[in-house]
Amino acid sequence: MSRADVCVVACAEAFRGDGEILAAGIGGPITTLGARLARMTFEPDLLTTDGVCHLTGDDPQVTEGWLPFRDHLWLVLTGRRHVFMGASQIDRAGNTNISCIGAWERPKAQLLGVRGAPGNTVCCPTSYWIPRHSPRVFVERVDMVSGVGGPLLRRVVTNLAVLDLRTPDGSMRLVSVHPGVSVEEVVDATGFELVIPPDVPTTRGPTEEELRVLETLDPGNLREAM
Repeated sequence: MSRADVCVVACAEAFRGDGEILAAGIGGPITTLGARLARMTFEPDLLTTDGVCHLTGDDPQVTEGWLPFRDHLWLVLTGRRHVFMGASQIDRAGNTNISCIGAWERPKAQLLGVRGAPGNTVCCPTSYWIPRHSPRVFVERVDMVSGVGGPLLRRVVTNLAVLDLRTPDGSMRLVSVHPGVSVEEVVDATGFELVIPPDVPTTRGPTEEELRVLETLDPGNLREAM
């Protein structure tokens, strides 16, 4: 079992209980594998996508259906999509920035722009995959709000931990730390004060069945490049 395996399972767990919903992992191999692992184990009704217009099945070489863009947007609008996105910055309320670094009127760096973040975060469940948990990403205040936090933010998975907003005031809380990671390491890597429960569990690792599925889905072990 590797750290990457743990991260894939943590992403898969974000889809638990979703049922028949479009599971879109657009943050790279970790999130894509998480969606497909969930479908092939505990959430068989999930619809998984190649990130473009095809619905994928258990065999990565087989296309199960075609999803035109108008239907994709309808699923977003009606809340029938759960997407894993990335973020250049995220704050304690779950607001995220993928647009620019520095003052938005004259930024130091131009990023992606807001793209689909407003619609995703307002209309449907959204989670985030952050491959490098650091104070540069977890900031007190994002430079520009591209996506909003709030009750539709399901989970934040990083290379160190799992977080969410399930607190009375909607502040980010530490849900679990990955094997070999301490609470102190996560606190030091976060640029704002996290809500820390009295007992923070360890993120679960993959079962033997899940490891077998992962080896089938990712024979080239691309997840290790996370």
